[in-house]
Amino acid sequence: MTDSKQATATNHRPVLVVDFGAQYAQLIARRVREARIYSEVVPHTATVEEIRAKNPAALVLSGGPSSVYAEGAPELRPELLDLGIPVFGICYGFQAMTHALGGTVANTGDREYGRTDLNVNGGVLHDGLEATHKVWMSHGDAVHAAPEGFTVTASSAGAPVAAFECAERSMAGVQYHPEVLHSPHGQEVLTRFLTEIAGIEQNWTAANIADELVEAVRAQIGPEGRAICGLSGGVDSAVAAALVQRAIGDRLTCVFVDHGLLRAGEREQVERDFVAATGAKLVTVHEQDAFLSKLAGVTDPEAKRKAIGAEFIRSFERAVAGVLESAPEGSSVDFLVQGTLYPDVVESGGGSGTANIKSHHNVGGLPDDVEFELVEPLRLLFKDEVRAVGRQLGLPQEIVSRQPFPGPGLGIRIIGEVTAERLETLRAADLIARTELTAAGLDEEIWQCPVVLLADVRSVGVQGDGRTYGHPVVLRPVSSEDAMTADWTRIPYDVLERISTRITNEVADVNRVVLDCTSKPPGTIEWE
Repeated sequence: MTDSKQATATNHRPVLVVDFGAQYAQLIARRVREARIYSEVVPHTATVEEIRAKNPAALVLSGGPSSVYAEGAPELRPELLDLGIPVFGICYGFQAMTHALGGTVANTGDREYGRTDLNVNGGVLHDGLEATHKVWMSHGDAVHAAPEGFTVTASSAGAPVAAFECAERSMAGVQYHPEVLHSPHGQEVLTRFLTEIAGIEQNWTAANIADELVEAVRAQIGPEGRAICGLSGGVDSAVAAALVQRAIGDRLTCVFVDHGLLRAGEREQVERDFVAATGAKLVTVHEQDAFLSKLAGVTDPEAKRKAIGAEFIRSFERAVAGVLESAPEGSSVDFLVQGTLYPDVVESGGGSGTANIKSHHNVGGLPDDVEFELVEPLRLLFKDEVRAVGRQLGLPQEIVSRQPFPGPGLGIRIIGEVTAERLETLRAADLIARTELTAAGLDEEIWQCPVVLLADVRSVGVQGDGRTYGHPVVLRPVSSEDAMTADWTRIPYDVLERISTRITNEVADVNRVVLDCTSKPPGTIEWE
């Protein structure tokens, strides 16, 4: 794969979220951006020089599962606290900061987990809030004495020092988790640190994101470069394509790969809506046989994703010849545009040294011999930021608000081998679910509703007065802001009943419909 400077929005001084192994490190970054301030996640192993080179506006030290006294616990380099950069500690980060600055952290034997009363005693962070209010705690150790020069501003039953501040050094911290919704004033507290203690301007908006991204793409591709965009029909690739088209005009050609893993009506919708909205050049290539051939006999989820990612690239390479037919003589297509998002990077093990949850076809699933230089203008954005950029670019609501659909398509919604017959079964069930949810007016309430075919599972049923031995179908309705965390959506029982009745009556070989009511974490949104 050609090395390149990615076209990403990095003109803002970032707030760096230093990840000490927190479950919610990406959520902290998301909350910083909700304050209209740019943020990125970096691993705690980043060197002082690497952090200094990013010229951060502030550091936020995340929580983590360790005790500061445990062997092998993530280390906070004391030198970071001497850079003159504002610092905010959360949970483990709060304790690590205390320890590094000479305060006292001890194991009290009194653990606090869940909603806890916080007793406020002045300070900037909690000014004007109720003297006692609920926060979300998750800790065993506790700070017993604040570092010299810090003022204790809050306490709880299990944390004698639950918050402190030092205006002179622009530093503060809290023992609880302000980033989770269970801390009702958490966003306000985090924003106060960023604006009133760190003095950061709130200028991270859809308008300046769009302008910066267009300029970054223009600089990466250059005045004569040509690009193709792998258009899936989803909001991510559509916004990426619109950005690149604004940057380089008709030197962009969008390629829609019909890989046979699409939902019913998907190709027709893409060809109609996207071209009408942008006027972009669109080439559709029919690759159903190639993808099914690569997926034959494959059942492992990671192997599926990698096979699909590799075949996407091969499809684009085959499409280049057609694109060049209408280009000036001697032209080449050197750039491939993708709608990669920050959650894709994080879950594929990139960005912050996190574990590889699953390889996204456009990140961990790409082959090593890609001949294109990648252009990924959305690589550091969350989904709602992408939607905001799309609106700023003038894309219609039908595209911007479209429910997410994974690049690997129905290939990762069939548990087991992917075959043409199983795809037809899943398409039929999926269409029924989507139709009924839309008819019930639930599209705005649901982030997405994957329909999953358990192809390697059979269950006994009774249909037409006879015994059947068919497949279960799973409904997975979820609500989310950015796909990093999600909760299952409470669909009315009558809607679920209509979906179940129609699927078991109308879709051959399916005799059971079940509801997945798992949040993320512990589950992911997709089953594979």
